[in-house]
Amino acid sequence: MKDRGLRTFVTVLAGLAVIYFGSTGRSPEEGGGISGGVVVLALLAALLVWYLTRPTGDKTVK
Repeated sequence: MKDRGLRTFVTVLAGLAVIYFGSTGRSPEEGGGISGGVVVLALLAALLVWYLTRPTGDKTVK
């Protein structure tokens, strides 16, 4: 991916997806909001996507 805007969008989307799926399915007795563990997982997922979508250099062997 060479477009930095698309890379940023996909990274943010991955983090938000983890937060969404980590917060749904909780019972009402547990209270609202998200836990610190879900935030850490979202950050790790976003960093992983950012790393995996980095542009590769054009290193040709001569």
